[in-house]
Amino acid sequence: MVATVFSATGKGIDSLDLKIGQMIMIGIGERTTLTQSDSLRAELAAGKLSGVVLFEKNLAGTATADNLRSLIKALQQEALQPLFISIDEEGGKVHRLKEKYGFFALPTAAHLGRLDNPDSTLYYNRKLAMLLKELRFNVNYAPSVDMAVNPRNTVIVTAERSFSRSASSVAKHAALCIQAHREHGVATVLKHFPGHGSSNTDSHFGLVDVTNTWKREELRPYDTLIQAGFADAVMVAHIINRNWDNSMLPATLSQRVVGGMLRKDLGFKGVVFSDDMQMKAIADHYGLERAIVLAINAGVDVLMFANTIPDAAHRVSPSQIHDAIKKLVLKGTISPKQIDESYKRIVLLKGKYP
Repeated sequence: MVATVFSATGKGIDSLDLKIGQMIMIGIGERTTLTQSDSLRAELAAGKLSGVVLFEKNLAGTATADNLRSLIKALQQEALQPLFISIDEEGGKVHRLKEKYGFFALPTAAHLGRLDNPDSTLYYNRKLAMLLKELRFNVNYAPSVDMAVNPRNTVIVTAERSFSRSASSVAKHAALCIQAHREHGVATVLKHFPGHGSSNTDSHFGLVDVTNTWKREELRPYDTLIQAGFADAVMVAHIINRNWDNSMLPATLSQRVVGGMLRKDLGFKGVVFSDDMQMKAIADHYGLERAIVLAINAGVDVLMFANTIPDAAHRVSPSQIHDAIKKLVLKGTISPKQIDESYKRIVLLKGKYP
């Protein structure tokens, strides 16, 4: 099946099933090809997912670029609607397209921030964005606009994923990164809202409480980029702060954070992505249905299930997530209006970055 173009009036195009499917982002396990018998083909054809996130494990060891293009082409051809084909490419430690596969090295955000040379930031990000476009990616989960607030922070700061301690410097280099990606037709996703650079722990491994460490200054890069029109999408983090939400819900699941801080206070009108819903901060404390209800009702548009967990038995399929969301909508636990609003935002973003 050839991927079609979105239409507001096409027969069945606005069905509840299709709209729900557009809210689901999936990791595809260890696949490096899409075989004829692969069950994912039927889910793609049925519109059960909005897109895929690819990792290093999805790269074939030989003829990597050609094989990756073939995989992405097959995914798009099977899909009922055009897919988000996404990847984490920040440079440094968060770098999937490595030299050993025939690609190139990328400096860390911290290195570019220390250089503080706009030409260097543009050069490396143009090089990256050109590669992503050649490989047929259309979404990059970058840049990280977390500020290097806590020098002992392992998930962002010591990993050199932050451009700077300075909000203005972070915003400046993030804007250059976004500019370079836009030149090559690749959407960017600002992360990790409302700011992960002050945390003492890592949300991959459990709940992270930033009540005593987070500073409101960490919103400044987001505010600057949103007001300047540089925010295609935002990824929300699994961090908690009783000053944001005294119910102690992680930001991803909090209406006060997503609907309040991000949408109302900062005026963001674009697509909100969750961080991986299978990270321990969510998976160890909330069941699948409860996490889905809270995230969608908070205002999250695209739910990420990266399926990077080692135990394959605990990975989820697009149909499992789709069925759970549909049941919750039909029960009235999730409003159809919320689904409609997310669908419109997603379609608009896909239209900008086909």
